[in-house]
Amino acid sequence: QVQLVESGGGLVQAGGSLRLSCAATGRGFTTYAMGWFRQAPGKEREFIASISSSGGNTDYTDSVKGRFTISRDNVKNTLFLQMNGLRPEDTAVYYCAQERFVIGSRVVANYKNWGQGTQVTVSS
Repeated sequence: QVQLVESGGGLVQAGGSLRLSCAATGRGFTTYAMGWFRQAPGKEREFIASISSSGGNTDYTDSVKGRFTISRDNVKNTLFLQMNGLRPEDTAVYYCAQERFVIGSRVVANYKNWGQGTQVTVSS
């Protein structure tokens, strides 16, 4: 069982950047794909990006392509999300999650372990 803890959220002005981290403890981080999701008030949890177990394959939702970059360090058991060009509509609680498979997917139900979330607020 992997435990996940996100950090790096905060308040930033539009156009700014943040780097989220997701530290994993326990066994199995390197075995499975990982993903980032976000949830704004009153909205469903939304897929942002995923990365395969090796880090060789990534996938992004259209709204963050070219602005966000997902990466992982399998030595330090850490997942990252570099967010540039932030917009007010990026405001949400951001979650990292471990998938049940190795490739990565956009389906919430495919993810088995979740962090507690970190708040990102982008002011206009």
